[in-house]
Amino acid sequence: MLSLGLQETHTQRETAMSKLIQILLAIFLPPVSVFLSKGIGMDLVINIILTVLFVLPGTVHALWLLLK
Repeated sequence: MLSLGLQETHTQRETAMSKLIQILLAIFLPPVSVFLSKGIGMDLVINIILTVLFVLPGTVHALWLLLK
């Protein structure tokens, strides 16, 4: 029973760390974050255009896609 609880905690930590890395990528490299979470598609194209025009809209778009 104790090992099961430790395994759950370890998995939760890995998930939280993964989410943190995704959020940091969305802030500093928005197109990379969108590519890793959504793949190649219209979301990536929109994010690249927003990031080229100005970084803040690209960052907001990446965070929105990641957290919705």
